[in-house]
Amino acid sequence: MTTALTQGLERIPEQLGYLVLCDGAVLASSGELENDEVAAAVVAELVGTACGLRLQRSHDPPFKRLSVVFGEHSFLVTVSGQKIFVLKRQNHGRDPVPV
Repeated sequence: MTTALTQGLERIPEQLGYLVLCDGAVLASSGELENDEVAAAVVAELVGTACGLRLQRSHDPPFKRLSVVFGEHSFLVTVSGQKIFVLKRQNHGRDPVPV
């Protein structure tokens, strides 16, 4: 089952690690996020807070993807059903565009 959960995550270029969460528990993890319970708890709280910001009454979450961007890396969070998929990915520095 873990292979089916993580099959697509492992093929994403420049990923540094991933977490798969369900009800606050880590179902799968790898790389820099392997067994990172602290990151799992922070992401679960972040998703819970974002879900509390509903503009309309609905049973579906108000978002499907959430990105947290830092200087050198980003956390990409996707909610699908009862599972939360978290990917840590390397950012590429981009030269400023001359105007």
